[in-house]
Amino acid sequence: MIEWVIYIFLGIGLFFNLLASLGLLRFPDVYTRLHAGTKCTTFGAIFLAGAVIVYGAWRWYDGDTAMINMSIHAAVALVAILITNPTGAHAIARAAHRSGVMPSQAIVDDLSPGQPGAVEADTDEEVDDVE
Repeated sequence: MIEWVIYIFLGIGLFFNLLASLGLLRFPDVYTRLHAGTKCTTFGAIFLAGAVIVYGAWRWYDGDTAMINMSIHAAVALVAILITNPTGAHAIARAAHRSGVMPSQAIVDDLSPGQPGAVEADTDEEVDDVE
């Protein structure tokens, strides 16, 4: 029974990593490619690491004490992926936007200067307190 759980986790993880690679090839601009690469690979990594954790815990329960290290390492790697993958994608998207890369089919860009309601970034003006 536990083998089926591991196989299902591996299948889901591989499927979402395949979707991420297809998204990187097919999407038109850096923002949508980042979306595909980040969301799908993070979700795929959750299931792939989950399969490793389940397998290591299962083998440890059966008496192989060395396998618990594999589960612990996979859990630590999963936490690192969950923190760094979205953070890195946000930094890349922010750098692309600041360097002037526009989305391929954007209608309204709320972050660009001059748009109504746009947030002016990197200004050194003093803000008066509202009383």
